[in-house]
Amino acid sequence: MRRPSSSPASNSSLVTALAQALRHVGMVVLVGMVLATVFTAWTPANLLPGDIVSGIANAFDIQRVGSVSTPAPPTPTALPAAAPRLGIVAGHSGPQNDPGAVCPDGLTEASVNYDIATRVKAGLEANGFQVDLLTEFDDRLVGYKALAVVSIHNDSCDYINEQATGFKAARAIDSGVPEKADRLVACLIDRYPQQTGMQFHRNTITPDMTQYHSFHELDTDTPAAILETGFLNLDRRILTEEPYRVAQGVIDGILCYVLNQPVSTPSP
Repeated sequence: MRRPSSSPASNSSLVTALAQALRHVGMVVLVGMVLATVFTAWTPANLLPGDIVSGIANAFDIQRVGSVSTPAPPTPTALPAAAPRLGIVAGHSGPQNDPGAVCPDGLTEASVNYDIATRVKAGLEANGFQVDLLTEFDDRLVGYKALAVVSIHNDSCDYINEQATGFKAARAIDSGVPEKADRLVACLIDRYPQQTGMQFHRNTITPDMTQYHSFHELDTDTPAAILETGFLNLDRRILTEEPYRVAQGVIDGILCYVLNQPVSTPSP
């Protein structure tokens, strides 16, 4: 039996439909290629606004403990350590009737001692220490505890002889911590002349120094020394015109002790 052949009109419609389908496919492919090119050229760090990304990151700032998620504990705030304490006695200062040595022109030992002591206090505080400026009969001296105590004094205004110049340092004869007290005195003897150029006047140390009343008021574990920074006669110029040098010598001596620095001068 013979199959009837397709008419020319139906063949034409088929070709037209096929051509339109191919054009649509081509457009889809072309658009895909263009989009792929665009996204390849533009690669931002992230596709979320910065605030949202930060919020998510913060929300997930956690620690994993086993299978349970818990917020990270806050970092504890470190408490500042208390600065080491030192005591400086301004000899003859305070509410008492004894100004110490008094010079013919009215200059008093008490005023010179106080000027030097306040400078020493400031210098030690600049080095990070707590410093108590104490008076001669300060109530705080009773049972006082510190790394060290130094009491600052000066010698007579009177002219004695040409040898009455220089400084003196001593500790209590019955110190409860003699090795520490000796070390403190050795540091003062070593460092003080480096700033002042003065000589150590060993031969004029008196029982008033080695039995100084404040030594017996302090806590027995507190090393202490008494320092006469000069004679108010022959050493007056440096004591009154260059007290910063005098104070620096005392500061250096105390720092030598508390920082355990070496000394060239043996203990007395």
